[in-house]
Amino acid sequence: MKFTRQQWQWIFYDWANSGYGILVVTAVLPVYFKAVTDHAGVSAANSTALWGYANSFGTLVISLLAPLLGALADYPYAKKRWLNLFTWLGIILTIGLALVPTKYWQLLLIVYIGSIIGYSGGNLFYDSFLTDVADNRQMDRVSSTGYGMGYLGGVAVFIIFLAAELSKGFGGLLNSYGVARFSFILAAVWWVIFAWPLLKNGHQRYSVNSVANPFVDSLRRLRRTMQHINQYKQLTWFLVAYFFYIDGVDTIFTMATVIGKDLGIQTTMLMVVLLVVQLIAVPFSILYGWFANRFSTRRIIMLGIIVYFFICLYALRLETLTDFWILAILVGTSQGGLQALSRSYFGRLVPKNDSSEFFGFYNIFGKFSAILGPFIVGIVTQWTGKSTVGAASLSVLFALGLVMFIFASAIKDK
Repeated sequence: MKFTRQQWQWIFYDWANSGYGILVVTAVLPVYFKAVTDHAGVSAANSTALWGYANSFGTLVISLLAPLLGALADYPYAKKRWLNLFTWLGIILTIGLALVPTKYWQLLLIVYIGSIIGYSGGNLFYDSFLTDVADNRQMDRVSSTGYGMGYLGGVAVFIIFLAAELSKGFGGLLNSYGVARFSFILAAVWWVIFAWPLLKNGHQRYSVNSVANPFVDSLRRLRRTMQHINQYKQLTWFLVAYFFYIDGVDTIFTMATVIGKDLGIQTTMLMVVLLVVQLIAVPFSILYGWFANRFSTRRIIMLGIIVYFFICLYALRLETLTDFWILAILVGTSQGGLQALSRSYFGRLVPKNDSSEFFGFYNIFGKFSAILGPFIVGIVTQWTGKSTVGAASLSVLFALGLVMFIFASAIKDK
């Protein structure tokens, strides 16, 4: 399948914000945060829990606002403006992470929370652009290629970071904290360069009619959607299923590094593991799209959920570096594919003219779930003193998600 110029611009936004995803959310900032809190006398269990709480709180604001923001973006030419606003917020605050003094770890969490809002808000409008750049037949391949390129971009930017890390700050030019700060600047610059084509040229094909007061009209449209939600039964039940299983996916992604640190795995080895996971995710994300076209999107989503269920159970036996490698590789095979197909599956269900409004609900279910998962891991980790048990507790979310998805896919709207 050949992609259009607009589709490539959309795909490369995933490449663009991959630096934030891998360096800030997963690889560097969690380790940096653990280091500065350890220096401040915060225990390992409490710093892990605080990281989980910060990720939960950071998504709360955008989750609550997502449906309204989505509705506001459905007016002509509005989607690109909102995408720019939140993308630039995320970029600026990612630079801000490099400017916070190490002794102010509380402020570091606050800036991180703000950057999450920018990153998550940008992804809301990016996701909703899928209906503008691809028709129903193309969505699985375009969405999965976006995730694949996102992971490949993550590998590329991660290699640049590793060059700084393994060369001890480019031959001593940077200390360990300086290398971390360099990674935050790198993530922001990467984001600007590769997001620019979509930020500048994003074309909105579908929209609702222009009105004199978009804010009031958006509230009216939201109320009407909620009052007639029974017209979208399959879509609604899919969102319930998605709420549970994507919660587990996002939580494993955000908590993996701190769990590895609690197992005693060295920082450099953690970086290598994460790099390999990114490399594995590139072909498997694209492969999920190919499998969806061959065997149906529904079946492949179910496969991804089942793989994650067993990943959580396997977390109970995490003791060695080898165990962590096995778990990480399993995550790499299914993470991108499951997320990509969920997005395209939902994209086929939504009314195209109101796609941003409905992707707002998609966002609120996805991001609101990201509050529950880290909170569960934080509570169970503090209760048991073992972060591996906290990770294993996420299996409940995947079991519920699978049952709900089977039910949702059997519903046919009138």
